[in-house]
Amino acid sequence: MNETSHLDARIPGRRLLQSPGPTPIPDAVLHALMGQPMDMGDPRVDETIAACEAGLKRLLQTAAGDVFFFICNGHGAWEAAIENLVPAGGTVLVPGTGHFSEGWAVQAEALGRRVRRTPWVEGQAIDPAAVAQALRDDPGHDIAAVFVVHTDTSSGITSDLAAIGAAMRASGHPALFVADVVASLGAEPFAMDALGVDMAVGASQKGLMCPPGVGFVATNARAFAAAQANPAPRFYWDIVRRKSELSYMKFCGTPPQNLLAALRVAFGLIENEGLPQVLARHRQLAGLVHAAVAGWAEAGALGFFAQQPERRSNAVTTITVPAGTDINALRALAREHYQVAFAGALGPLQGRGFRIGHLGDQNPAAMLGAIGAIEAALRAQGLPVGDGVGHAVRRLAAGA
Repeated sequence: MNETSHLDARIPGRRLLQSPGPTPIPDAVLHALMGQPMDMGDPRVDETIAACEAGLKRLLQTAAGDVFFFICNGHGAWEAAIENLVPAGGTVLVPGTGHFSEGWAVQAEALGRRVRRTPWVEGQAIDPAAVAQALRDDPGHDIAAVFVVHTDTSSGITSDLAAIGAAMRASGHPALFVADVVASLGAEPFAMDALGVDMAVGASQKGLMCPPGVGFVATNARAFAAAQANPAPRFYWDIVRRKSELSYMKFCGTPPQNLLAALRVAFGLIENEGLPQVLARHRQLAGLVHAAVAGWAEAGALGFFAQQPERRSNAVTTITVPAGTDINALRALAREHYQVAFAGALGPLQGRGFRIGHLGDQNPAAMLGAIGAIEAALRAQGLPVGDGVGHAVRRLAAGA
C-alpha cells in the first residue's frame, strides 16, 4: 500500500481554517512541535516551563499570584477551577451566556456542586445587574465563586467583565470572580489584575495559536488561599500540590515538552507583534466578517445572532440562517469544494446558524479569501445573500 494512501488527495495551497478553535498555527509554532523531547534532568525543561509561565502572566497582565498548566483542553481547566475553589457540596453562580456557561454549570453539578444560574436571554450578553441581584439574594454567602464565560464561542458574544466585576463588588458579596478566557485571551482586551479577576481559566488552541492539549489557570493570592482552605479531595487538578519548583510536580508527572515549546514560541510571536497590535488585528478581522454578514443580511435571510453590536466578539461571529437550512451540507461544501472550514453552532443554537472564527495566525487577505469562499458556498446552496464580499472589501479599503 502506498504510504500516503490514507491522506486526502493533494490539493494545492492551504485550506483556510475559520473555526473558533483549533485556529491557524504559525509555521514557527509548528516547527517547535517537531523537536526531540529532553530528559527530565535537562535544565532546558525548567527553562521552557519558566518561559511559558512568564509569557502567560504577561499576556494575562497579572503580576500577582501563580499560573498552572495542565495537559487538557478548556473543560479540564474548568474542572481545575471547580475542584480547587469550591468545596464538595458547595455552591457556585454561573451567569447565563449560552452553551458554554451551561456546560460549565453542568460539569460543576456532575462534580457534586450546587449551581445557581442567572437567566440567559438569546442574543444578549451577561446582565451584570442579574449577577449582583443573585449575590444579594445569598445573604448567607453560600456562593463560593462566580464562573463567568468572557466570550461564548457558540453565541459569538463577549460579555463586559469590568461591569460584571463592578456589580459583584457593589453587592458586597465575597464570592471569587473566575473568568473563562479560553476564547477571548489574545483577541479581546483582558487585564486580570485591573479587572479584579481572582482566577482566569484558559487553553492553548484559540488565540494562543497552538494545538489543543494545554489548559491553564492563573490565580491571585485570594484564589490560591481559597484552594489551600478547600477540603475537597483532588489530586491531578490540585494547584496547591502543583506549586513547586520541580517540573515533575508542576505537571503531576511528565510535562508535555513539545506543546510547551510551541507555547513558548507563540508567546514570543505575540510579544514581537505587540499585544495592542494583536488586539487591533483581531478587531480588524472581526470587522471584516461583521461587514460581510451585514452585506449578506441585506437579502433578508441571514443575520447576526448577537443583537448588541458592541458585544459582538472579536474571536468568532455567529450567523443565523433560515429554518430548515442544512448546516452540515453547507459546511461540507465549503470545506471540500471551496477549501474553507468553518463551524456549526452548538447547543440550543445547533442547526440555527454557523460560526466564522477570526482567531489565531490570520491576516486580512486570508479573511477576505474565507469570506469569498463562504459566500460562494451560501450561493451554491441557494441561500439568498447580499454582497458580503463587497462590504468587507470596502471596509478594508476604508482602513477600518
